[in-house]
Amino acid sequence: MELQTIYQNVVEGNAGEVQAGVKAALAEGVEADVILKQALIAAMEEVGKRFEEGDFFVPEMLIAARAMQGGLGLLKPHLVDSGVKAAGKVAIGTVKGDLHDIGKNLVGMMLEGAGFEVLDLGTDVDSQKFVKAVQEGANVVGMSALLTTTMSNMQTTIQALQTAGLRDNVKVVVGGAPVTDAYAKQVGADAFAPDASSAVRVVRQLLA
Repeated sequence: MELQTIYQNVVEGNAGEVQAGVKAALAEGVEADVILKQALIAAMEEVGKRFEEGDFFVPEMLIAARAMQGGLGLLKPHLVDSGVKAAGKVAIGTVKGDLHDIGKNLVGMMLEGAGFEVLDLGTDVDSQKFVKAVQEGANVVGMSALLTTTMSNMQTTIQALQTAGLRDNVKVVVGGAPVTDAYAKQVGADAFAPDASSAVRVVRQLLA
């Protein structure tokens, strides 16, 4: 019953209740990865579905993601102790010259909610920082741009990954308001994600 309550509280964005529920479930001896999969990840899948169906908007998604993160924070030490592996390591960042971060942050939270390890490089990220993240084991690079003037830095980063001999080791996903699927193909990205919910689906498909 505890798991269902945590699930419901994540969907509704009740951060305090989620943390209390996770603590109670752990105290009852429920495995951390069971709480992660059946309560947190399942709830974020529901949130993503509602967003895509137009029942939820960005604010609801953010509130749910923050509630999920609170629960995840409590689970992380237990997940590490029990050797639960992340679904993959994703390095995300807003490209050089661009300081927008709401979309990127939401993508990061949604990916964490889906069981991925997220390395948030922040905003105004130059291509070498993305290269370094791949050298350190990121399987996926997610780049965001909100300005048409900074979009070209996505291509610069992809070229930097090629120059470093890393392009074949990593999947590149791009997104942001001015970015399109056609642009993603043009710059040589592996995929385009129009929003946070689809970003999770795209990353899952790329790593499948």
